[in-house]
Amino acid sequence: MSFLSRIMVLKSQAHFSAGVYNRFGGPSAGMAIEGSRKKKSGQAKSRVGLLIMGFMGVYAVIGGRLVEYAMKDQEVVSSILPPDRLMASRPDIIDRNGEVLATDIRTVSLFAEPNKIVDPDEAVEKLSSVLPELDVKDTYKKLSLKTSHFAWLRRQLTPKQQSQILALGIPGIGFRPEKRRFYPGGSTAAHILGYVNIDNRGVAGMEKFIDDQGLADLASVGMTSDQPLEPVRLSIDLRVQNIVRDAVVNAVNNFQSKGAGAAVIDVHTGEVLAMASAPDFDPNDPQEGAKDGWLNRMTNGTFEMGSTFKTFSLAMALDTGKVKMSDTFDASKPIYIGGFTIHDFHGQRRWLSVPEIFQYSSNIGTARVIDIVGIDAQKDYLNKFGLLTKMQTELPEVKMPSQPRVWKKINSITISFGHGVSTTALQTGIAAAALVNGGKLIEPTFLPRTREEADQVATQVIKKSTSDQIRYLLDVNGFKGSGRVARVPGFAVGSKTGTADKVVNGRYSATLNFNSFIAAFPINDPKYAVITFCDEPKTGEKQYGGTISAGTAGPIAREIISRAAPILGIEPKFGEGGSALLVSY
Repeated sequence: MSFLSRIMVLKSQAHFSAGVYNRFGGPSAGMAIEGSRKKKSGQAKSRVGLLIMGFMGVYAVIGGRLVEYAMKDQEVVSSILPPDRLMASRPDIIDRNGEVLATDIRTVSLFAEPNKIVDPDEAVEKLSSVLPELDVKDTYKKLSLKTSHFAWLRRQLTPKQQSQILALGIPGIGFRPEKRRFYPGGSTAAHILGYVNIDNRGVAGMEKFIDDQGLADLASVGMTSDQPLEPVRLSIDLRVQNIVRDAVVNAVNNFQSKGAGAAVIDVHTGEVLAMASAPDFDPNDPQEGAKDGWLNRMTNGTFEMGSTFKTFSLAMALDTGKVKMSDTFDASKPIYIGGFTIHDFHGQRRWLSVPEIFQYSSNIGTARVIDIVGIDAQKDYLNKFGLLTKMQTELPEVKMPSQPRVWKKINSITISFGHGVSTTALQTGIAAAALVNGGKLIEPTFLPRTREEADQVATQVIKKSTSDQIRYLLDVNGFKGSGRVARVPGFAVGSKTGTADKVVNGRYSATLNFNSFIAAFPINDPKYAVITFCDEPKTGEKQYGGTISAGTAGPIAREIISRAAPILGIEPKFGEGGSALLVSY
């Protein structure tokens, strides 16, 4: 009922009450007629008094309501968020050791009530003296709209800016308290944490994951508050994260590459302890990195992983039982098929055993092996390794791998050594972890997970005996093959390089490479897997081949392992002259 309608109802009730009393107010109609004139006069006065009191009561109610409306604070209606949501809390994000990765800080935002602005020109001029980057034309337009009662002018001011604007004494200008997300580490874990928008809502990374778990729904119905929330603990180790980011940023700068990335994974739980992609951005000011930094190349970019795929090809061949470690294959001359020539980069031009195929990264030998496995089994194993399907993890930014629509023999051969299928770097690292942890594929997680919890979600993809054989091959390659670039003294590192020519305008380039590197340590009892890549490097460590994987992606892994292994509790062992695995087969 409107305010005026309520007044009319009250008036009608008052008139009705007065009429009723006039008609039935005396003890009896006969007595009123027969009574004395003095008595009639007294009754009339009583009725008039009651009527006056009735009207006074009605108007007192009306007056009281008017005073109530006049004294009530006018609520400023935000065109963006109601006041309670401006101060709604987000949970802190912390690393596995309790270090703060993201938190809320209190700030203020500047608003105007245009209907109270006396001189828009003067107001804009004064505000510009404190906020030189203010859009003058847009601000003037907002302040000139006299029918408007609210307009945001600038969100999230500094205390100094607030103080300076207060000193200007502009009528119709005010401040609203709100919360701003703050990332103490800046760019350190940018692609893991993601960032929030101006209204403190998750846009990417774990920030968006948190909102998708129900926080955004609660906020939309006004059920959030400014009370602190339970922190969200991640699997990330901030100490290792700093090392990984340093390594990939250094690779972009030192090797003049288009991009680089790396991750450290617990092979028994699937926990990601660190992951970085460069270029990156500062989540405190994400717009600065919008051009190149937003892309998380570790999970949201797919690439042909080159010879690292030979690890999976030999694993499936050994697991089927169709190939044994002692078998040899003819790699003495190139393979010609369908107008294509398959040759070796480091050709030995002889028959090679399975360990030698791996050590010399023989395309020809791997093609001979995969021909025995067959296309159907190859596809089945790659699916089991999770390399042909979309990776399942908490981060929203995950890209679907690509593969040929129809697998012909030529596709099967090129895929066996990493050309023809594009996957993400992180899922390649997760698949590599399965090859060394006893054969269990464990989906990656950025949240803490125990070994018992991991066993509940793990899938056995190869036999443990096959896993032992792959560890041996990685050890051989890491000790005396292309992986020796990452052999850190005191730590037994098994590894495999991968150098893939990039596709440019539908053809493979002879000058542009995508280099990847997988490693596990300590290889005799693996605890951690490392995946690194370097995209389109223009230079590299010359003693290891320059722009190929051993000269670019390998050194990234070496830097990470040498600095992170002691932090992760891996004790160095010196004087062994190699791993004990070397005499196992």
